[in-house]
Order: sequence, then structure tokens, then C-alpha cells
Amino acid sequence: MSTDNDTASARLMKLFEAHRLTPTQRRIAHCLVRRAADAPFLSSVEVAELAGVSQPSVTRFAVALGFDGYPGLRRHLREIVPVAVPEGRPAGDTYNEYQEAVQAEIENLRHLAALLADPAPVARAGALLAGSRPLLVLGLRAAAAQARGFGYFAGKVHPDVRLLDEGGSMLADRVDAAVLAGASALLCFALPRHPREVVEALAYARGAGLTVVTVADSAFAPVAAHSDLLLPAAVGTGLAFDTACAPMLLGRVLLEAMCDGLPDAQARLEEFDAKAAAAGLFVE
Repeated sequence: MSTDNDTASARLMKLFEAHRLTPTQRRIAHCLVRRAADAPFLSSVEVAELAGVSQPSVTRFAVALGFDGYPGLRRHLREIVPVAVPEGRPAGDTYNEYQEAVQAEIENLRHLAALLADPAPVARAGALLAGSRPLLVLGLRAAAAQARGFGYFAGKVHPDVRLLDEGGSMLADRVDAAVLAGASALLCFALPRHPREVVEALAYARGAGLTVVTVADSAFAPVAAHSDLLLPAAVGTGLAFDTACAPMLLGRVLLEAMCDGLPDAQARLEEFDAKAAAAGLFVE
């Protein structure tokens, strides 16, 4: 195992030393050399956090090395760095590209678990969402599915959930109507690529007096400046389209925290189950 690590470190050093790097980029390079065995599976968000730099700095680092972005650098790292064989896996057997995508998501979930070791931010978010009547849930384009999923389940325990999954000029009208009805918070799911409309909508919502809770792929996402509480959950970038297992799971965690702030949540769920059974909604 140490031999593989030494080989990986040497290959990374050779790659990085062939380029003139800025102090920040050298810091990123040093971080990757120290984590050589893990480097091919680290997301840009994880690299940024490990190196203590911004996510855009990681992207610029990859471009400085001659790649079109971080995904290109990571693909190259997977070609030049020996992949450790997990315990119980046949020697000589390597991950294919689909398995690598799954492994990367597993790492994203592990990172999320580590962040949740401090439950205070999620608990605070849950209380804010539970206390808003109505509750706005925003998600456009790639994040629309996350917003719809949260809104579907939230509607079973929260008395008034309003989904915002389409942009356009009417979005501001719907925010205004919710504020007039008593809304105090908005939950936003923001995933890359970040639509300009989302940034503008959050700025408008805060200007209207709403507290903005955001689930984003990074603490450095463009929506950060317009969020009162941002909860990061990395996306997978190993496939043609990003995967969002960690943001989805974080959304379910927020649902759990919101339920803790809704005294009648359990009663609402039991009422729904009784009505569903009477109507034969589900096939058992």
C-alpha cells in the first residue's frame, strides 16, 4: 500500500513540477500530493476545503495544468495514479467509469456525514422552515427535481408549502404573495450550473424580508452571498451529467429537522395514511 502511495505521489509531483504555479496553486498541488491515493476521487469542493482555498481556485488550477476544468484533471489523475484495491476485491480488478461515479458519490456522502457531526446548522434551518407560513421552496433547472421532492414530502407535514420551480417574471409575484400571506423563510436548492434567475430570485426574496436557507453544491457557490444559512452538499461530476445524491439526502435531513419543529407533524402523517388506505391509493 505504501508503495502505491509513493508511486502516486511521485507521478503527481512530476505532473505539477512541469508547470509554473501561483502560491495558491502550489498549495492545492501540495494537498493533492499528500492525498495522492485519494486524489482521483476527490471532488473540487473537497479539494478546495482540504487545501483551504476557494472552489474557483481549484478550477483555475486545473486550467493552469492544461485541462478544460477540474473534471478533466480528475480523469487524468485516474489514469496516472494507481487505484488501491479495496478489501475483498479481486486483485487486478479496477473500477469502470460507472463504478467510479458511484464511488465518488459514496465519498460525497461520507463528507456530508462528517459535516452533520455538528447538527446545529440543520436544526436551525429546520426551525426556520417549520416556522414559516407559508413556506417557499425554490429550485430551477437542475435543482428543480430536488425542490419538487422536498415540496412533495414537506406538504404532508407542513400546512402551506409553495413550490417555485419555474423562473420568469411571475416568480417575484409569487414571492410577494407569499410574504403578504405571512411567509418568513425560503428554502432554495441550488446546483450547477447555477441559473442567473436563482441568484436574482434570492436577492429579491431577501429584499422582501425572507430568511433564505440554501442547499448548494459548495459553500463558494454563487448563491452564497444571497443566503442567510447555506448548507453544502457536493455533487458528483464523474458522468456526463452531475449526480446529486448528497443534496437529495441533505434535503431529507432538513425534512426531519423541520418535522421536529412541527408539533402536529406525526398526526398529519397518520391522517394522511388513514385517508390513503381508505382511498386505496397505494398497492401494498
